[in-house]
Amino acid sequence: MSRKHEILENRRFVLVGAVLVIVAIFIARLFYLQVLESDYKAWADSNAFLKRTIYPARGIIYDREGRVVVYNQPAYDVTVIMREVKDLDTLDFCRITGISLDHFRRRMTEVKDRRRNPGYSSYTPQVFLPQLSAEEAGVLQEKLYKYPGFYIQNRTIRQYAYPNGALLLGDLGEVSPADMKADPYYARGDYSGRSGIEKSYETVLRGEKGVEILLRDAHGRIKGRYEGGIHDEAPVSGKNLTLSIDMELQAYGERLMQNKLGGIVMIEPSTGEVLCMVSSPTFDPSLLVGRLRGEHHRELERDPLKPLFNRPLMAQYPPGSTFKPTQGLIFLQEGVITPETRFTCAHGYTYRGGKPACHGHPSPLPVTGALSTSCNSFFPWGLHYMLDDRSRYPTVQQAFDRWKDYMVSFGYGYRLGIDLPGEKRGYIPNSKVYDKIYRGHWNSSTIISIAIGQGEVLATPLQICNLAATIANGGFYIAPHVVKRIEGQPLDTLYTRRHYTMADPKWYPLIAEGMRGAVAGSPYGATCRGTNLPDIEVCGKTGTAENPHGKDHSIFMGFAPYREPRVAIAVFVENAGFGATYAVPIGRLMLEKYLRGELLEESKPIEEYILNAVIMPGEGYK
Repeated sequence: MSRKHEILENRRFVLVGAVLVIVAIFIARLFYLQVLESDYKAWADSNAFLKRTIYPARGIIYDREGRVVVYNQPAYDVTVIMREVKDLDTLDFCRITGISLDHFRRRMTEVKDRRRNPGYSSYTPQVFLPQLSAEEAGVLQEKLYKYPGFYIQNRTIRQYAYPNGALLLGDLGEVSPADMKADPYYARGDYSGRSGIEKSYETVLRGEKGVEILLRDAHGRIKGRYEGGIHDEAPVSGKNLTLSIDMELQAYGERLMQNKLGGIVMIEPSTGEVLCMVSSPTFDPSLLVGRLRGEHHRELERDPLKPLFNRPLMAQYPPGSTFKPTQGLIFLQEGVITPETRFTCAHGYTYRGGKPACHGHPSPLPVTGALSTSCNSFFPWGLHYMLDDRSRYPTVQQAFDRWKDYMVSFGYGYRLGIDLPGEKRGYIPNSKVYDKIYRGHWNSSTIISIAIGQGEVLATPLQICNLAATIANGGFYIAPHVVKRIEGQPLDTLYTRRHYTMADPKWYPLIAEGMRGAVAGSPYGATCRGTNLPDIEVCGKTGTAENPHGKDHSIFMGFAPYREPRVAIAVFVENAGFGATYAVPIGRLMLEKYLRGELLEESKPIEEYILNAVIMPGEGYK
């Protein structure tokens, strides 16, 4: 081969190689633009089509009696396709929509910020102004032709049939970037449950979005549905929920708790269904709907009385004397006492560090009498014999950890698992806690106050009510829950399974007898006669919990009727003094309202007394 021919051949290879490289680059670029790059695809589609999201109807919420509680009303979002915004009269647009120029500019910047708006594309609709009313949307619709790139999109917002149950029902808020990253269902401008039932059952209530494909001409004008809508996807509505809550009972409880801090919980023992859950102070749930939601939420956050704090679930108080039934059960099961065991009460249990005071009552007395009179000596004596008798357990640590295991089986120290967000676990210490505090040298006298629900132990009102339900059931509870039924779907098995305690069921009638004596009277006395009703046998237990920050807390727990319990209750009123002063009459009224449907004539003055009571903290409350 000649030198000249060889050079020509090499040039041919170089030329062919260059052409192949260019073709490969061209193919790769086309693949990137048409397959990988969403903006290009969106641009190509946007020339001919407008894909409009169709939001599903969120599930409706009913109460246990079938009353509609939460439903949907139409609302409208203003969306924008940034690529189409041209020659916009910004001042006129702001005037029509009722926003300031600064607000307009800020929203335009936020929409285009990919950190705050993941997946942003200038070719696809973005929510610009959310939740316009029908009137606002109607005014804008007439002038929309003047604002290229802006559209109106239908959606729904929540409406409330009752001004009650705000923390229970929850609210909706705009999703965050973290929400969108965690769940691809969400896009900028979407709303999801932020608290309460709306949050717990978000995936059930929200449904599935649909899409509508509209055809546009060369000028971007919508000409109708593409191919008659055969490519559209219909939305799937969210599932409806039926609550275990009786909204009329809930409303009554909130009325009784006006001008007071605290909560009321009522549970149907046989099912674990929560009948009402009152947290006071509260607010109208409709405040957290619409374009003023953020402003109202900030006001509620700044309120020193903490209306956003769900006290039945989140407040952790010393349980006081409502703790004593658990102690009686433990001591009976452990053989520390028998039904006939009697302890002397010389106005309190005397020990090296002091003496828990006790009001006067006959002495000595058995466990039933100790419960009826709320004796502050009987239960410390029981704890003493359980922890300090070395014939039972080799060390105080082993004895105490056994005690703690009982308490956990009663539902204390851990979350019960209610189907609402934010539940706290309370606090039951173990032996390591006291070993650390007292360097391994301690006994029952060191921690004796826990026997009467003081000291380090803490419980939520929900846990206290759950104990009442457990006693009513004779030794088991079903995890409390506020949703009774999900449309077309079973409840979680947690809300149908029985949780048995470590105490034998044979001891529970004895505890119930003592609680019945506390209401109806016993040979030893009674502490909550205020709940005694002529036609309903109520069992109860008062509590007065010491409060280092002010006046004691007033507590009542109980169940009724005695023989065939239908309801358990716990009432907690902060800074209200003795349990019999406020918690007991509130408990009476709530039980009567639920079991009888109306109040006896003799209960009307009690109702007036409670409605007129104002028990609020001073100026420095935090």
